[in-house]
Amino acid sequence: MPSNTTVERPPRADDDASLSRGLKQRHLSMIALGGVIGAGLFVGSGAGIAAAGPSIVVAYTLSGLLVMLVMRMLGEMSAAHPSSGSFSAHAERAFGPWAGFTAGWSFWVLLCTAVGLEGIGAAKIVTGWLPGTPEWAWVALFMVVFCGTNLAAVKNFGEFEFWFAALKVGAITLFLVLGVLAIAGVLPGTHAPGASNLTDFLPHGAHGLIVGLLASVFAYGGLETVTIAAAESEDPVRGVASAVRTAMWRIALFYIGSMAVVVTLVPWDSEAVVTKGPYVAALDRLGIPGAGQLMNVVVLVALLSAMNANIYGASRIAYSLVGRGQGPRVLAKVSGGVPRVAVLGSCFFGFVCVLLSYWRPSDVFPWLLNMIGAVILVVWFFIAVSQLRLRRRLEAEAPERLVVRMWAFPWLTWVALAGMAAVFVLMAREPGTRVQLYSTGAMTLVLAAIGCAWQRTRGRS
Repeated sequence: MPSNTTVERPPRADDDASLSRGLKQRHLSMIALGGVIGAGLFVGSGAGIAAAGPSIVVAYTLSGLLVMLVMRMLGEMSAAHPSSGSFSAHAERAFGPWAGFTAGWSFWVLLCTAVGLEGIGAAKIVTGWLPGTPEWAWVALFMVVFCGTNLAAVKNFGEFEFWFAALKVGAITLFLVLGVLAIAGVLPGTHAPGASNLTDFLPHGAHGLIVGLLASVFAYGGLETVTIAAAESEDPVRGVASAVRTAMWRIALFYIGSMAVVVTLVPWDSEAVVTKGPYVAALDRLGIPGAGQLMNVVVLVALLSAMNANIYGASRIAYSLVGRGQGPRVLAKVSGGVPRVAVLGSCFFGFVCVLLSYWRPSDVFPWLLNMIGAVILVVWFFIAVSQLRLRRRLEAEAPERLVVRMWAFPWLTWVALAGMAAVFVLMAREPGTRVQLYSTGAMTLVLAAIGCAWQRTRGRS
């Protein structure tokens, strides 16, 4: 099998030629900023704190360093070859169509399933405010709204994400300011906790830290969207470069900083950390009135933002794959600068996931969730190995395209790959994540086999 059956493409990829360029730099900047603030941070971090205690800060730091390396590698390739296919297009360029097929369609399944999950989560919040209203009706409403948003001009998606991200950034920034003031003892009506909540740093030993590390790794999902969106911006290269270069302080501030504030203010074993969520528990400790409802609003915004972004990302990944001959050609139809059939197809699959959660909650839906459990790690692996190959090629053929460079290449790329391998091993050792790892592995192998068979068929035609 040839290692690469594609040809190098110009910075504006051919398969994106008919897409609109309606995203402005302010849209990309806020998408990049808000993309790191997901519902997983506000809600899912509670289980990590309960397992790791104050050492959750170490867990988020380690996984954050890995994500920074991945984003730097992805930024290097995306700045050199902007494409709505992002890492899928880079994998194809590096290893051939089978790699792009495998990375792209596995990520598409992940995003579409996530759309359904986020719709269900958002509906549960609203039905809590309006008891008696059917949950399915809210899910359907959200799906229709965001499907409509993505069917319209891409600038509408950009505007929605701009304001969603602004609300999330504003909320977490206010939380950090209040938390730091309380820790310093200058917030009226609060008592500075000092280091009293940090004494039992590793309450469950190394095992607890491992559980917290695995929880933190998957909380970082969503950062890839900005490299997909950049292909439809006014200046793709500048957009990607700016987003990647600011990734470090965004991760350090929003993730690691907020975890440090939470575990300093609230005892790690407080029941409220899990039942209410770490941010609500911290705000309650500060005596902020209506903290629970306030955070519910923020979580709802985070879920709706993720739905909007994931429908967008899924449709563009599908469009790029089909444009490269790796899917049903009908998905490649573009009107008004938008791949509307790909949007409808992605929304349909997302809504099927919602129906499965109602119809088959005990078997089919958990199987689907397990299947996508480790997809993001598979994507990161493709990013790293693709960058190893493409960097050498760029240095030899088009060094002027290296606007963003991976730090200490190739050593830190290998460090990132070692980190991913370690996470795979830890997932295999933990009963709670082992099934996810094996299910994702099976799906990846099936897609790789289909991609290889398709590549051989195309090679003979």
